[in-house]
Amino acid sequence: MAAARLWIAAAHDPAHRNGGWAFVRAGVEVVGRAGGDRRTTRPRMALAGFLAALQDLPAGETLAVAAPRPDALVLHALLKPPADPPTDDADLRTALARMLAGRAWTLAIGDPAGPTPAAFAAAWADLASEKAKAGGAFVHAIPRPNLAKVQGL
Repeated sequence: MAAARLWIAAAHDPAHRNGGWAFVRAGVEVVGRAGGDRRTTRPRMALAGFLAALQDLPAGETLAVAAPRPDALVLHALLKPPADPPTDDADLRTALARMLAGRAWTLAIGDPAGPTPAAFAAAWADLASEKAKAGGAFVHAIPRPNLAKVQGL
């Protein structure tokens, strides 16, 4: 069975401290969600987006993840835990460790330039950050007609 492919991106506005995340996952079907929050950090948004992407993924399914460099660096600590693991966002890291236990997955740096799934996720993460600034925490599915237009799936 082929690995499910996941493109994930986070966004953060340091001036207003709001952030957003988005993912597009291609496997049996194409799925995407976006969310955001106030008073947050970009690493927290990357972790929250990754957790959301794993929620309905069948157990044992392999996963190929691509993320922009800043987000990939955050997720890399989950793939290969450092000798001195990060202590920030322990709640999300613990939940992700449980969901990733026994799952084979890879991580690559995805360039969010050009019409690619990485660019699509980055644009939705930016939009989610702005929505969170105005309305607070949320999670919404990305509409299927929008997902159908993603190039490179």
